Amino acid sequence: MPGTSKENGGRHPLYKGVRQRKNSDKWVSEIREPRTPNRIWLGTFSTPEMAAIAYDVAALALKGTQTELNFPDSASSFPVPASMSPGDIQAAAASAAAAFGAARDAIVMANNNSATSSDVMMMNGSYENTYGFMDEDLIFDMPNMLINMAEGMLLSPPRQPTFDAASDAYGYTGADDYLWSFP
Repeated sequence: MPGTSKENGGRHPLYKGVRQRKNSDKWVSEIREPRTPNRIWLGTFSTPEMAAIAYDVAALALKGTQTELNFPDSASSFPVPASMSPGDIQAAAASAAAAFGAARDAIVMANNNSATSSDVMMMNGSYENTYGFMDEDLIFDMPNMLINMAEGMLLSPPRQPTFDAASDAYGYTGADDYLWSFP
């Protein structure tokens, strides 16, 4: 592969935390825990981009938002590990890499199924062809949306309105009366 050599240990020339396995077309990623000699193994991936995304997820979790990332514009869409444990960091990194791989595969399939390359166009980071296919997982950021929905379930319900004597004079006891009462 151009850009990798024995001198640099197979490290990718563009992506931090990524190196190519010896005698293989697979890419691996790992990250060192801050202020310790320990490393967290993030996995083996089919593309350097998947390994770089896994590294970015772990770097954000371990080093914070000021760290240098491979894909800084995508940082807000990366999953957040449930805790700082190596297992949770590995799971979040694998999830992000898998999501990227699935999106890449969907794009490749869409391109292969298109009659011409002009049928596929880039629109706001998602692909849409003339038949109306739109990858909603990319648009709505499904993994993070589901996490946000789950967090929303943990919120307390809104407070009920308090009784107001002035409103009661007109027979109005609350907004819910109009919503749920039928004649």
